Amino acid sequence: MISDFHVLVFLLSSALVLLTPGPTNTLLAAAGLGRGWRDARPLILFELMGYLIAISGWGILLASIGKYYPWVSVAVRVVCSGYLLYVAVKMWMSTEKPPIARSQTIGPGTVLVTTVLNPKGLLFASTIFPPQAFEHLQGYAIAMALFACVVLPIGMVWVMLGALIGSGRGITMDPLRLQRALAVVIVVFSATLVWSTVQ
Repeated sequence: MISDFHVLVFLLSSALVLLTPGPTNTLLAAAGLGRGWRDARPLILFELMGYLIAISGWGILLASIGKYYPWVSVAVRVVCSGYLLYVAVKMWMSTEKPPIARSQTIGPGTVLVTTVLNPKGLLFASTIFPPQAFEHLQGYAIAMALFACVVLPIGMVWVMLGALIGSGRGITMDPLRLQRALAVVIVVFSATLVWSTVQ
């Protein structure tokens, strides 16, 4: 059982990271644009599978190393915080819309491999998932089930975004303002991560 594990914080942190533009999200949006909502939906399951592989691998590796070198966990959290800060600055400075290319060739294998190699996997394993998730089977099952509840709807959002763009329907939200608002939230999250690490 996961002790001292705040489910709401976990869900919100996971959602925030998953909403940020990245390689997997770009692929899902591109698939929605090129193939349409119905045909692209199954790819979300391969996104989930890729994250499960990446998070499990990083989590087990960090848990085993952390027993002998406790400083590694702290160093990884600081690096991940720096990565988030980099993403936030890049999002704030960017004046372009998220890169969504028309492609009919985005398949399950592409989404799976891209997600396994996505740096977000390390971020989830080292900072967002509780350490107990990689020490006890029950904690692992609970954390992964909760994570799946976040990945699936957010993956659908990215596919729907691409499908809406592909359909030619106007999207009324201002992408630049939304992007900058997300960047501010990510900076706050990064600062919170550093603060919790040094405490």
